[in-house]
Amino acid sequence: MDIAIIGASGYTGGDLVRLLLTHSDADVVAATSRKEEGQPVWKMHPNIKGLCDLEFSNPRTEDVDADFVFLAVPHTVAMNYAGDLKERGIKTVDLSADYRLPKDIYEKTYNVEHKAYFQAPYGLPELHRDDIKDAGFVANPGCFPTGATLAAAPLAEKANTIIFDSKTGVSGAGANPSSTNQYSNVADSFKAYKWTGHRHLAEMKQEIRGLGSKAGCHFTPHLLPVNRGILTTAHIILDEPITTEDAVQIYEDYYKDEFFVRLQDPTLASVRGSNFCDIAVEAEEGSTRVVAVSAIDNLVKGASGQAIQNMNIMCGYKETDGLLSAPLFP
Repeated sequence: MDIAIIGASGYTGGDLVRLLLTHSDADVVAATSRKEEGQPVWKMHPNIKGLCDLEFSNPRTEDVDADFVFLAVPHTVAMNYAGDLKERGIKTVDLSADYRLPKDIYEKTYNVEHKAYFQAPYGLPELHRDDIKDAGFVANPGCFPTGATLAAAPLAEKANTIIFDSKTGVSGAGANPSSTNQYSNVADSFKAYKWTGHRHLAEMKQEIRGLGSKAGCHFTPHLLPVNRGILTTAHIILDEPITTEDAVQIYEDYYKDEFFVRLQDPTLASVRGSNFCDIAVEAEEGSTRVVAVSAIDNLVKGASGQAIQNMNIMCGYKETDGLLSAPLFP
């Protein structure tokens, strides 16, 4: 199957190429970049030198010749490509936020008019596999909502309040240099940002409510001086207390058939470079609070790996194809 990656010069584009190298039936035939046109792909992604001989190209959308497309361009840009790809019948996974939310909520959240809106399944396979299977276009979830939703989903229907507290590595800020990812601003430091009103909260609310929950959702992210990973602590306030034993059993039953969700002590080191989400849960004795902690690699399960997982479901491949690389540890 011929694959095109539109917007392949960033971190997510690089991880798409890296992961697809091990896929049984995927051949990346186009990696696009306006700025890097004509340059070898390995110039931006030196980890794949000798494994990929592509050069960056810059075709018009109508000239993209592929069986499947990954849109790895920024939010508000993907909509410029999506309609044409959909009209041509090219199966697509969009890694931006442009099709994750209803039109009115998207426009309010991102403060932009959506000029090419259509409904697309939300690509969190553990919750929406059946919708993804029959789709021609899927909206890949955000990295924060992936770790947060998976942490809270098994108890969402029993909750009245959920507070998500997430710590993320600097790669979430993208490959372009900025004050956010500049080493001297990040090293030996730790800070909260967007204390309230982070735009990924809209996705979290959407997914939690979609599980039949009436819980109020709250979210604050923090920036960690590491490259990859998101550790999310979900404080789940229930109407009635439960024991840790019961909470663990609920999570084991909920995820018993999910290969990429592992119930074990979550650390960033245990998921780095992989498509796994590690989760652990504990109930606070004498309280209605349950604490669930999840760890993902923000560039894999939080972006490129999950996009390939969605592609596999859409195209009838084994869901793990191209995604069986073990995490890098230590």
